[in-house]
Amino acid sequence: MSENLKELIHTLPKAELHVHIEGTLEPQLMWDLAQKHDVILPYDNVASIAAAYEFDNLQSFLDLYYQGANVLLDEDDFYQLMWAYLSKCAEQNVVHTEIMFDPQTHTQRGIEYSVFMAGFARAIEQAKVQYGISVYLILSFLRHCDEASAIETLVAAKPYYSMIKAVGLDSSELGNPPEKFTKVFAQAKTLGFKLVAHAGEEGPPEYIWQALQILNVDRIDHGVRSQEDPVLMDYLRDKQIPLTVCPLSNVKLCVVDDLLEHNILALLAQGLLVTVNSDDPSYFGGYMNENFIALLDKLNLTRAEIVQLISNSLQASFLPEADKREWMEKILG
Repeated sequence: MSENLKELIHTLPKAELHVHIEGTLEPQLMWDLAQKHDVILPYDNVASIAAAYEFDNLQSFLDLYYQGANVLLDEDDFYQLMWAYLSKCAEQNVVHTEIMFDPQTHTQRGIEYSVFMAGFARAIEQAKVQYGISVYLILSFLRHCDEASAIETLVAAKPYYSMIKAVGLDSSELGNPPEKFTKVFAQAKTLGFKLVAHAGEEGPPEYIWQALQILNVDRIDHGVRSQEDPVLMDYLRDKQIPLTVCPLSNVKLCVVDDLLEHNILALLAQGLLVTVNSDDPSYFGGYMNENFIALLDKLNLTRAEIVQLISNSLQASFLPEADKREWMEKILG
């Protein structure tokens, strides 16, 4: 039965709504780009980079994450990064993906929008033609930076607004509540962007409330700590606010000690619009299908739960309603 369900996971068309493109940098590509640009890494070979990916806390992950970003320097590097991820989507039957990118990670290193956006655009167009994958980009602000930097980042993106579907908020959650970014989110909403924010991963349910009521987000990234607040749970269910949950990430960053303890099925059973996503797949041990298979192995996902979670991914996307209906028909038969 388990093999049949693994096949179902693989074959059903899916949407991924919570993935950071910088978090898809695999050890081999990091090594290759470092060699190309003569960037000195604190690793002797690909194997030692892969070993470093076995970090044990958030800070060691972030150190490695930003170290990896240093090898991304020219347009072709960003093309290769995006193309590698979209090729993985094609392998795993991810038909639509909404990808976060962190401009500040690059502009603070002197890499201009014109460099990374051109690389992304080339890979996205190629994936559309070659694989039929649709892609939306989510410009994400780093919450450990100040709001002035976020506003500057949004303004600098103006030539590329047509490529961007939404804005988001990521990086270190604790000590950086959503309310810190009230003005820039209001500005983004006025410009017509959809709004998302990481909340309720490390941070308390109060951060989820702030994201919903102060930032007016359309979707919550993570949100697993919502279960601590029954009123919030009712609100999320009644409003059908999507939660983009990342199971393997939650284990790797010690949000839960073991996948056996994960609350995703409890959230689903209570009627919340939860989805499965990979977050930073090269660092956290798996892309979309690996996350589903890990849940299958540890939590004994049923066929109905798999179909519901995959249906939710399309429903929670920013795709036009007609596109959603078309994919839902294929999922539900």
